[in-house]
Amino acid sequence: MTINLANFNEVHVPIYLLEEERLRNNLSLIRSVAERADVEIILAFKAYALWKTFPIFREYIHSTTASSLSEARLAFEEFGSKAHTYSPAYTDYEIDEIARCSSHLSFNSLSQYARYHERVRKVNPEISCGLRVNPGYSEVGTLLYNPCAPGSRFGVTADQLPDQLPDDIEGFHCHCHCESGADVFERTLVHIEEKFAKWFPQLKWINFGGGHLMTRADYDVLHLINIIKGFHLRHPHLQVIMEPGSAFGWQTGALVSQVVDVVENSGIRTAILNVSFTCHMPDCLEMPYMPAVRNARTIEVDDMMKAPDGDHVYRLGGNSCLSGDFMGYWQFDHELEIGENVIFEDMLHYTTVKTNTFNGISHPAIGIVHPDGEMEILRQFGYEDYKNRMD
Repeated sequence: MTINLANFNEVHVPIYLLEEERLRNNLSLIRSVAERADVEIILAFKAYALWKTFPIFREYIHSTTASSLSEARLAFEEFGSKAHTYSPAYTDYEIDEIARCSSHLSFNSLSQYARYHERVRKVNPEISCGLRVNPGYSEVGTLLYNPCAPGSRFGVTADQLPDQLPDDIEGFHCHCHCESGADVFERTLVHIEEKFAKWFPQLKWINFGGGHLMTRADYDVLHLINIIKGFHLRHPHLQVIMEPGSAFGWQTGALVSQVVDVVENSGIRTAILNVSFTCHMPDCLEMPYMPAVRNARTIEVDDMMKAPDGDHVYRLGGNSCLSGDFMGYWQFDHELEIGENVIFEDMLHYTTVKTNTFNGISHPAIGIVHPDGEMEILRQFGYEDYKNRMD
């Protein structure tokens, strides 16, 4: 089926639609940064794990990052290379298989290192072990997403490290960002080096984690490249790794939904859709943030319980029984009609990896639109998917 990317009028059921051309544009930029800055940039599955698109990714990058056994297996079995793995805590019943599927493995604590380092090296003698470190500095504004907030469970602080690292610790992993700019990385790097540079001569690599949103239109890519080049001059022996997730999937596709009803209460009109914020766009409620809706204007309000003035103003409500499964308000240029598409922009990262089947409501399909306009369905969901989760 040939798809009109402007309005998706050919689509009449909910679907996440990845646009291959946009994805390749992101991948080309990321590869360019990697080459110009002499840094390894790898895909974080926690944001994007559509494995049927991995053949496209392998044209541009060579490795991925995992945070669990399932992600490590996906890297090894479907991407075709061992993962750079980090988890807040490994378990006795998974650590051996994780080690077999990993090229790099970072421990979250010295106690986890002491418990498992000999075991993972016995399973995989070639594995490179590291420690996650926490500089106590991050500019992530939303506490829910701040990995360096006071009391964080992530990483070892400088005062907890011995002067001489264990011989088999070859790297540091440091994650401090969330969809951040190069200027934020520059300021954060000052704190990382102040706290941890004295251990750098003992290391082979440093992983600066994710959250580097280098494919965002206003991101200063040249500044990022210069920052990394400067770091190389100061520490020429260290391999630099970055593992963004959002940057790969940023602005690569939409979630297409349909209006199934319009209801009114206390002057508030809600267009009920055949998708759900809590099930299919959970970050909207967690962050929270208002997603962009195509051909609609987002209206900021102080009182969510009072509809703003204007014509064609709607809340958008999900089709679940959760009372809070709604967001608002958006203003359209016409009255919404039953069956018409409502298109949520930029819905390919941190969506398909976080969706759930609460209420058993219909899960959107996943598709890709190739450069010639042809749509290919990658996955459809039905009753068996819901049922089998409880089996």
